Order: sequence, then structure tokens, then C-alpha cells
Amino acid sequence: MVSGTILKSKIFNILLICAFFSLAAPFAKAATAEDSTKDPKERAKEAILEHIGDSHSWPVLGKTTIGLPVILYTDKGLEVFSSKKIEAEGSVYQGANYSYKLEGNKIKVVDAAGKVDEVTSKKVWDFSITRNVISLFMSCAILLLVFFGVSSAYRKGINKAPKGLQSFIEPLIVFVRDDVAIPNMGYKYARFMPLLLTIFFFILINNLLGIVPFFPGGYNLTGNIAVTGTLAVIILFVVNLNGNKYYWKHIFSPNPWWLFPIMIPVEIVSIFSKPIALMIRLFANMTAGHIVALSLISLIFIFGTLWIAPVSVAFVVFMDCIEVLIAFLQAYIFTLLSALFIGMAIMEHH
Repeated sequence: MVSGTILKSKIFNILLICAFFSLAAPFAKAATAEDSTKDPKERAKEAILEHIGDSHSWPVLGKTTIGLPVILYTDKGLEVFSSKKIEAEGSVYQGANYSYKLEGNKIKVVDAAGKVDEVTSKKVWDFSITRNVISLFMSCAILLLVFFGVSSAYRKGINKAPKGLQSFIEPLIVFVRDDVAIPNMGYKYARFMPLLLTIFFFILINNLLGIVPFFPGGYNLTGNIAVTGTLAVIILFVVNLNGNKYYWKHIFSPNPWWLFPIMIPVEIVSIFSKPIALMIRLFANMTAGHIVALSLISLIFIFGTLWIAPVSVAFVVFMDCIEVLIAFLQAYIFTLLSALFIGMAIMEHH
């Protein structure tokens, strides 16, 4: 028992160290860049924005990056090339259809002089595999491996106590069923359990990977508003496509009748405000956590002295511990509110 506790403590310490160096990587990259004479505050700001934003390359360490596929569709057809060809500042790539340049993390069409052609750029559809897309593929692969493994363990060990990863996943599944789905949906919960479990574990795994990424440089998928917005749109459709007659009657036929002019617009707005609240809550909480942790690390580079490092590292470790709690909490809150909204739409009238 004692040896197990010591092992867990060592693993947790290693994860915290990995998290620290992963978060510090963007600052190392900024510090080794050619514009190192720039104000430290500006460099810290750029490093933070680069970490929480999307990118056409995957940062590894320092200036080292992995080029990702750029997939563009123009009026002249499809064009595919590596982001390495336009990664350097000011570099122009002469493609088969147009010349391209990376400006503000957006791929633009340029003329012979290297100036952006705004008219032609609007005709370009960007389907590139960016850092967030790779992050999404990684999390989906992990989820598939985990749940195929757990499913296989259940088939092989019928009527046996769960062990290994199965013993960690099973309590979470039971928790979502007994404390989230059933209280909010009643006997109709089983139909929506696959959706709730998918949302819960998808958010959880990406929140945790955002704390300790596999590669230094950034992993902020749930801090991307497009991702949280997509999850919110899914809940919007599920709620309203499964709403029964009592749900729609409550919206378009409030009681008493003289409240129609006030309540009907309010209820219609509430249809969209609920998923918007889900989207903003998850996005804001995860992004804020990354910004705070990176800001604490940036103090070392802003003050330009190692004397501040112990204080900065101590606060970052504390923030990482808080982020672990927030990772589980935000997955729980999103799933709970989703179950609540669905339950309000499918419940029978009492």
C-alpha cells in the first residue's frame, strides 16, 4: 500500500514537471527567436497567444516545429503542400494555382510582389490539418483505444471484478449514469447515455491533455471556441429534435395568455442562450487556466532573473493542481447541464 502511494506520488511529480516544461516551451522559442531584442512583455504576450491559439505547425522545442499539411481549394482546383514552405516570416510559396503566404496564422494569396490579394484570398477554402485538428485526432484515438480496451476486458472477464484501466473508467461511467443522467432524465435516460458519456470523456481527456501535452508547445482543444461551439450545437439539435409537445407548448403557449408578448420572445431566446452558455463556460474556463499558468511562467522572462523562478514555479505547480480539478469539474458541468436541458425537453407533464 505504501509503495503504491509512493509510486503515485512520483508519477504525479513527473506529470507536473512535464507540464511545467511543456508550458515553458513557447517562451524558450520566443527567447531564441531573431527578435530577441523585443520587449520581454511583448514576447511573453506573443508566446501566450501562440500557445492558446491554433497553428499550421506543431511546435516541439525551441524553434523546432513539425510541418502540417496545408489543404486549399480554390477556383482553379485543389492544392496540397507542407506548412514548412510558408512557415518562415515573409516566405512565399509558389503553388500550382497561386502564390501563398502565411499572415496572422491565415493563408493568403499574394501577387508577384508578395502583397496580399484580398479579392482572390476570399475565394480560397482552407481545409488544412492544423494543430487543433491533430489534437482532435489524438484525443479520438486515445478514447477509442481506452474504450475498446475496457470493452474487451468486460467481455473476457464476465462476472469478475474490474481491474486496471477498467477499474478507473467504470466508476466514472456509473457516476454519469446514476448522478447525472437518471436524476435529470428519469426512465428515458438510457437513450441518451451514449451521447452523455461521449461528451463527458471527450471533454475530460482533452482537458487533461491540455495540462500535460504529449509534445511541448501547446494543446488547448477545449480552449478553442469552435470546438466548444460544435459541442453546444450538438446539444441544441438533440434538445429541440427530441422535445415533446409539452416542451413546445411551454415555449409557444405560456399560461396565462396575456403573457404571450413577453414570454414567447424570452422562451425563444432561451432556446439559443442555453447552448451558448455551455459553449462560453467551457471555452472561458479552460483558456483562462492556460493564460494564468503561462503568465506566471512569463514572470521569469519579464523580470530577467532566476530569483523569481522558485515563486513562479510554486504558483504554476499550484495552478496545475487546480487545473486537474477544473478538468474534471468542467467535464461534469457540461454533461450535467446537457442532461438537464435534454431532460426538460423530454419530460412528461406532471
